[in-house]
Amino acid sequence: MPTTPEQIDLLRAAPREHQRLEFKEANNQYDTRKLSEYCVALANEGGGKLLLGIADKAPRPVTGSKAFPDLVDIEGKLFTWIGFRVDVEEVMHPDGRVVVFHIPSRPRGTAYHFHGKYLMRSGEELVPMSEDRLRGIFAEGQPDWLEEPSKSQLAAQDVVELLDTQTYFELRKLAYPTTQIGVLERLEQDHLIEYDSAGGFTIRRLGALLLAKRLSDFSDVSRKASRVVVYNGTSKVNTKLDQPGGRGYATGFENMVQFVMAQLPQNEVIEGALRREQKLVPEIVIRELIANALIHQDFSITGASVMVEIYDDRIEISNPGEPMVPVERFIDGYQSRNERLADLMRRMGACEEKSSGIDKVVNSVEAFQLPAPDFTTTHNRTVAVVFGHRQFETMNRADRTRACYQHAALKHVMREHMTNRSLRERFGLGEEKSAVVSQVIAATIEEGLVKADDTVGESKRFARYLPFWA
Repeated sequence: MPTTPEQIDLLRAAPREHQRLEFKEANNQYDTRKLSEYCVALANEGGGKLLLGIADKAPRPVTGSKAFPDLVDIEGKLFTWIGFRVDVEEVMHPDGRVVVFHIPSRPRGTAYHFHGKYLMRSGEELVPMSEDRLRGIFAEGQPDWLEEPSKSQLAAQDVVELLDTQTYFELRKLAYPTTQIGVLERLEQDHLIEYDSAGGFTIRRLGALLLAKRLSDFSDVSRKASRVVVYNGTSKVNTKLDQPGGRGYATGFENMVQFVMAQLPQNEVIEGALRREQKLVPEIVIRELIANALIHQDFSITGASVMVEIYDDRIEISNPGEPMVPVERFIDGYQSRNERLADLMRRMGACEEKSSGIDKVVNSVEAFQLPAPDFTTTHNRTVAVVFGHRQFETMNRADRTRACYQHAALKHVMREHMTNRSLRERFGLGEEKSAVVSQVIAATIEEGLVKADDTVGESKRFARYLPFWA
């Protein structure tokens, strides 16, 4: 069905461009190489529309485009250049001609490229796809690594000797069955084991990772055991302790959290006239970040595992793989590459409901007036860094703007608003520091991380702020 001018206006009214929608003015012409790249990138993101003849900045007026007067010609050339069909139509809007490219989604398990470059969108830019993203695409339709067998042809007794079934039932808050077959039936219901055609039992990798009494009993998953490394000082020069995890993720989770907490340095804080000692960061932060790292790791990356590295002034918790959502959207976004693992970890009490973990981390950090956590990605790795207490005066610009952005995002997901006052309270500052906090907000706006809420007008007295994506 042809696109109507009314549908063009609906597209123009979208809050923002996204992975499946792109506007370009292209008043007279448009670069064919850039056109090809956008078609490839949007196809890799699931398909979408590229519209020429519309400004890409709100309110996105229709400017009209004279590009590609021969639609049949450009359709044929695009197929030659990129290898898949893109339908092109022109819409005669009252304000000018709009050329619409209808870009299909890539096939499952396939990524498109242009001259060897696998492209995707990142903000307003086209960037090469990460290795992590490409692996995920090429693995679509293949058997899930976690669902593959770890040990097969086992007797019933072998299963209960290898897996910590007692703790499993305790974590699920279920009564322990009176018979061995009852135990195995429950594990089968959760697809952690299965009865195989040879007359024995198979333990899936997911079952081994979650419930193993000793991960070393499973050669194919033992390298996925988490590690805790403690350093003397603030660098990796002097290692004090290097402890690999021995038990399954679920059955050993509580012990791991308590072990990490026992290794944390003490921080001296002053409340009123009293001086007291407390751990470098609160337990809920450690608990949520470890669970998050375990759940969101990329199991296709070999020889890599979740790591908790403890320094005198910070803790770094990292996992293999790059995140499915941008790090700046951790507070409001959620997408797991291991849904079954996440679901079972939730049901066994190791983590909270979807997307609430990072919210809890940021909220707890704010309550303790700690520096904002720093979420970053390196080559094939996602890192969360949480810092010990630091006075506002000793925080650098990056510390302050990161805290400002996270505060605005947290307020937004709580259906509240960031104000100068709320940010002062987050930093533990008095009203006399209003001007300083205004400078922090201005710097964060300059970095494009927050924006003023236009619905309250231009009054500085009632000013409030939103994360950039709101």
